[in-house]
Amino acid sequence: MRTLTPAEKLLRSLGITSPTEIDVEAIAWDAGADVRFAQLDSCEARIIGYGERAIITVEERSLPTRKRFSIAHELGHWRYHRGRSFVCRKDDIGNPTRGPADPERVADAYAADLLLPAYLFAPLAGKTKRTTFEAIDSLRAEFQTSRTATALRMVDYGPEPAMLVCHSPTGRLWFKRGPDVPDRWFPRAELDAESFAFEVLHGRTERTPRSLIGADAWFDRRDAEQYEVFEQTVRTAAGGSLTLLTFKSTEMLES
Repeated sequence: MRTLTPAEKLLRSLGITSPTEIDVEAIAWDAGADVRFAQLDSCEARIIGYGERAIITVEERSLPTRKRFSIAHELGHWRYHRGRSFVCRKDDIGNPTRGPADPERVADAYAADLLLPAYLFAPLAGKTKRTTFEAIDSLRAEFQTSRTATALRMVDYGPEPAMLVCHSPTGRLWFKRGPDVPDRWFPRAELDAESFAFEVLHGRTERTPRSLIGADAWFDRRDAEQYEVFEQTVRTAAGGSLTLLTFKSTEMLES
């Protein structure tokens, strides 16, 4: 049985048994942090603590899902970095490009466990038949989280082996493999013009249906041309693309 993370243990101790019960402001208050909202010109959120009490201030103009993640992120700092003050810029929060030991990445991991706890998320994700953005959008509405945060969780706990890849017009920003996807599958830095994602990133398409495509459109390996993967892409709010690659061949998953 999987060991609960500190954030999940906290939720369990509070008796939380469904996504609708995750009131992040109430959780913050219980942890000794008062949440306030204000216009912040130089950052997305900040936490200032003294002793056993802290004040978390969050950008009031952000989307509701962003506010929730920012609060949970600052609670991650309160849990792991107490005694230090943090002023978190927009690209500090929810940025998968940072290394796992980076304090901002540590706070992000705590936030994901708090808002999308595996003991609640995994059973619901497992009930979906496919790893698609339609399934992700349904789950994110239930957990009140962003599409990207929910998609990252879906890669970990969804019903199919998958990879999530994010591109900007200048190239690949980051990617995440699911636990069943071998390390040898490393996505190309630039989008292949034959990929369905290319039209999303450089054209006017907002979302593509889940479709089969040759794996060599995504992976620069000699054996990739032997396989196919399912691809589905959506446009991000920042004008980039977010792609789900689902592995249909068991041979691709062999170590």
